Amino acid sequence: MFNDRVLSGMRPTGRMHIGHYHGALRNWIRLQEEHECLFFVADWHALTTHFDETEAISDTVWEMFVDWLAAGLDPTRATLFIQSRVPEHAELTLLLGMIAPVGWLERVPTYKDQQQRLADRDLSNYGFLGYPVMQSADILIYRANMVPVGEDQVSHIELTRELARRFNHIYGQETGFEEKAKAAVKKLGSKKAKRYNELRAAFQEKGDEAALATARELLEDTQNLSLGDRERLFGWLEGARRVILPEPQPLLTEAPRVPGLDGQKMSKSTGNAIFLREEPAEVTRKVRTMQTDPARVRRTDPGNPELCPVWSLHQIYSDQTTRDWVWKGCTTAAFGCLDCKQPVIEAILKEQAPMHERAQKYLDDPQLVRSIIADGCERARKLAEETMVDVREAMGLRYT
Repeated sequence: MFNDRVLSGMRPTGRMHIGHYHGALRNWIRLQEEHECLFFVADWHALTTHFDETEAISDTVWEMFVDWLAAGLDPTRATLFIQSRVPEHAELTLLLGMIAPVGWLERVPTYKDQQQRLADRDLSNYGFLGYPVMQSADILIYRANMVPVGEDQVSHIELTRELARRFNHIYGQETGFEEKAKAAVKKLGSKKAKRYNELRAAFQEKGDEAALATARELLEDTQNLSLGDRERLFGWLEGARRVILPEPQPLLTEAPRVPGLDGQKMSKSTGNAIFLREEPAEVTRKVRTMQTDPARVRRTDPGNPELCPVWSLHQIYSDQTTRDWVWKGCTTAAFGCLDCKQPVIEAILKEQAPMHERAQKYLDDPQLVRSIIADGCERARKLAEETMVDVREAMGLRYT
């Protein structure tokens, strides 16, 4: 019924640093080679916590896109767009909000965590409470079935699944559904129709989850069905309701912890970041002045790499031979901290060299970025409009 589609987004924070690259962007670049991907800047999400600081949003949005393109995202392989340029996000957020129990939103772990972490901000607003509903709408509007996330975001995907399930349960009823589903089965052809019925029976009568998965694959591989018939057959597998909004799955990604210059989490706001398009001289200066093992006061003092933020960068940027050399040299005081830092500096500069090269054409011609994003917004909106046609019809909001 639904394509193998990946969706992910970021709030507009401006320039990307190497933590963003190794935590998300590098994975996005890999995914765009394997799946249909949509990646967006979540400017409306920024308002949920910073509604009174909107002046810089526009500039930071374009900075982010330049970094994305410089990092290797390819607009011919992935759709890049701005959330607010697709107003259907807001419409689906509103409609899902009508069926989202407040208790569900208050149970999301990050709700209270964010209130404590951002205690200096006014978070007593509907937008902040409803953040997970908007996040769900972002995913469901494209019927994406895979969302790359870390462990801390799995609860958001589970809420999205619950909202999709609740929506389908409430609005997936259709007059004459069984008759229409049986008619759709015949359109599969005799061989596939027989196989579909066998798998459906195996799941419904015996709870065979493998049969359910196989039946879904069978439908996904069938090209001669209308969207409506696909929805009916997916729904009929499990019961007697249409699957209007599919339940996405979290695509767990391993993201290495990239320490900031002070050993804490890398963040632009704390001034401890190395940016993706940092000038080489500045990269060198920042790494050379990084904190190291505080117990290693003198050059002749042996150190403990596990207490040094630079060692964490070696885990990302250095091969095993280099790491062995660093460990031995540090623990025996065979060399100083500047010697240890040099391979990291060289590796970061090597990683960033092609990014500088790719970014230059967008810096020379800013309109090029705007054209790419305008095309992406148009593609994204077409997909969103298709979903909203079905949502409105299911909810009785089509007046034709």
